[in-house]
Formats: sequence, C-alpha cells, structure tokens
Amino acid sequence: MKNQKPKALLVENVHPDAAARFRAAGYDVESLPQSLDEDALCQKLPRVSVLGIRSKTHVTPRVLSCAPGLIAIGAFCIGTDQIDLQASARRGVAVFNAPYSSTRSVVEIILGEILLLARGVFAKSQKLHRGVWDKSATGSNEIRGKKLGIVGYGKIGSQLSVLAESLGMEVYFYDLEVKLVLGNARKCRSLSQLLSAADIVTLHVDGRSENRGLFGKKEFSQMKPGAIFLNASRGFVVDDEALAACLKSGKIRAAALDVFPREPKANSEKFSSPLQGMDQVILTPHVAGSTEEAQQDIGSFVSERIVDYARDGSTLYSVNFPNVQLPKIKNAHRLIHIHENIPGMLAQINHVFATHQANILGQYLKTTETIGYAITDIGTAYREKILGDLREIPHTIKFRVLY
Repeated sequence: MKNQKPKALLVENVHPDAAARFRAAGYDVESLPQSLDEDALCQKLPRVSVLGIRSKTHVTPRVLSCAPGLIAIGAFCIGTDQIDLQASARRGVAVFNAPYSSTRSVVEIILGEILLLARGVFAKSQKLHRGVWDKSATGSNEIRGKKLGIVGYGKIGSQLSVLAESLGMEVYFYDLEVKLVLGNARKCRSLSQLLSAADIVTLHVDGRSENRGLFGKKEFSQMKPGAIFLNASRGFVVDDEALAACLKSGKIRAAALDVFPREPKANSEKFSSPLQGMDQVILTPHVAGSTEEAQQDIGSFVSERIVDYARDGSTLYSVNFPNVQLPKIKNAHRLIHIHENIPGMLAQINHVFATHQANILGQYLKTTETIGYAITDIGTAYREKILGDLREIPHTIKFRVLY
C-alpha cells in the first residue's frame, strides 16, 4: 500500500524513548519485550523498514533475506556481534549502535564490585543472611595501592583506568592495538606480564572471534595467588569451569561475572553455571550496562541516527557503511544509490543523470571494501524514468528517493 507508514520493529525491551522517536518520525512501531529466534524474526520482517534489537536477537543472512524492505538495523547496545555486518552491507542495510552510551554504567559496576570483593562484603553479607555473624578484618582490604590489570583498553577499559587511578590504584593494561595511555597507566607487553603483576584482573575485550576462549586454565595459573577476577565483556571469553576450579582451590580469591557462555534468552528461562553457590562470587545477569540512564541514552542515540539516515541519508556512526554526514538542502531531491564497490559505478550513475538532463546540485561518494554509497542532490525538475534507470544499473544493491 503506497501510503502505508513505514514500520519499526523493536525487540528485547528497547527503551520507550526509541519508540517515541520513531513514531514522531512517522513510523508504525511494534515493541516486544523478548528476543526472537530466527524463525520468529523471519515471520515478523517482510514489511519492516527498521529493526531494533539488543544482544540476544541474531540477524543472520537468512533473516536479512526475509526483510526485502529493511533499510536499517539498530543495535541498542554496544556490541554488534549478533549481527552479520557484511551480509547487512551487501543487502544495503545500514547498522548503527551506541558505542559510548553505557560506558559509564559498566565502569561504575566494575568499580563497585572491586570494592565489595576486596573487602569481602558480598561473602559476609551472604553469611549474615544465613545467621552467621563474621566480624573480622581478615581478608578485607583497601583498594588503594593495589595493582589493577585491565585486559582491553578501549572505551570502557580506558575510562575505568582513569577512575581507578583516582582511587589510588596502580593501573596496568594490555591491548593488541596501540592505545593512548591515560594518566599514569602502564602498558604491558604481553598478557602474561599483566597477569603476573595484577592483584585484580578485569576483562573488557570486544566480541571478535579471536577472543573466544581467551581466558582459561593457563591464564588463571599465571595470576597471583589470591587475585580477584572480573569479566563484563563477553561470556565466551572465559572458561567458567576453569574459573570455578580456581575459586574452589583458593587460587582465585573472588570473582564477579556479568556475562556467561550460555545465557537464557528470556527471564523465564532457568540459568545454570558452575559458579553458582559460591559466597565469594558475584553473578549478575548481563546488566553491567543496564541502568535507566544508559538505556535512555542508547534509545535516543540509536533511534536518532536511524531517523537521520532514513530522512537525510547521513550514515554517521554506522558500523558497516561508509560514514557520511550530509548537509540539509531545500528545493532539491536527494537520491541514495547503494552499490557493489566496483570500478566505474559513479560514471554509470552520472551517465543516467546526463541522459535525462538532470541538474546535479551536489554529490557525495564514499566506499568500503564491498559497497559504495553515492548520494546525489538534483534539481526539482526531472523525469520520473530516471529513477527506474538508476535502479536498473548493474550491481545496484538498493536505491532510495529521500525527498
């Protein structure tokens, strides 16, 4: 139906601010509290223009094939591991996320857990709930002067570094990439160097496949006896069985984990882990970035990026498209041409404009290894056939008229 509103599908309890932003932009919005598996998602997508997900809904090539009208995906979280970014780009679907919005929330919970574990507060609280009065300073330490080892010095790791140092900690970090050192933090040449030095180790690596199984029996053996361990990065990074064994033996004094190799898809599903039932272990259900402030910021940030893309063509902060920030124009039409990145595509596009004597007011082209993103602003007087000719150019992925 020609006058039907475009549809946005938001799943996994995306913040209401996102739905409000899409409705204000003219979208028909459906919001669902749960994640969807591949079959359920495929059934929902045929008429969807915008898909909003969080970490548990996976966008596969099959899902994308079921969504012919999809123009954008919003990952209302930091990571995009759950989305096939290359397949999305090949289908002309731009992906946006919120790389900074929940950083502070994650840093705060890590700092809080470090304080609680160093003082043994969580274990003492568990005992007191069972009626055991354990008033003792044994195993209760200040974090001032302790060595904090940060594995992964990105947005979260570097901000944690600054705040931890302000509390008097000595900060060491290890990262595969060259990173700007903040404050008095010290860069380690290897992971083993960091592990042998740190009293507390916290993981903040990304979801790349190389990090799968990064931390196991070997790495735990390299840590100081009685060290504290935290993971708020990805569940598949850590061997939980090896960690549980180190906790039981006393090699690792205490731990806090927010992510797990196997996580329930919904609150109604039961959670199981070898780390359950230990007083010295804090387990949280993947909520390190889940504060009201962070979720509101994420809802606003990602929805605004998608609305800007759909309305004006701006791809700023897209993770799989060339990043282009476009000026707004009046008395013109803006045409978006997404195509395979092969030589001569811009010449073919401009040949169509020349053939139809369309007056080009402005033009932008940026490419990635796989796709080209061409934006052309033309005068208001043009022949309707020009649109069909642009769509029919060989190797065209998607073509849209914005206004």
